[in-house]
Amino acid sequence: MKWLSKLVDKASTFFAHRKGLLPLIGILLVILNYALLFILGPYTIVTGTHLFLHLGVIVAIFGFMLAWAL
Repeated sequence: MKWLSKLVDKASTFFAHRKGLLPLIGILLVILNYALLFILGPYTIVTGTHLFLHLGVIVAIFGFMLAWAL
């Protein structure tokens, strides 16, 4: 469990100076999901489940919560 503590410490110091990075990545994942719908069509496994949409929303919300805490 010591490795997890070190990982959280390193991540918090990294994101303390880059507070908008995770929400930006989340927004880009949502846009990527929208673009893949047009490129691949709605019947592939990635676009049918809206994987990047859900992942982008989760990353963006986590980024806003982390930015608020730091």
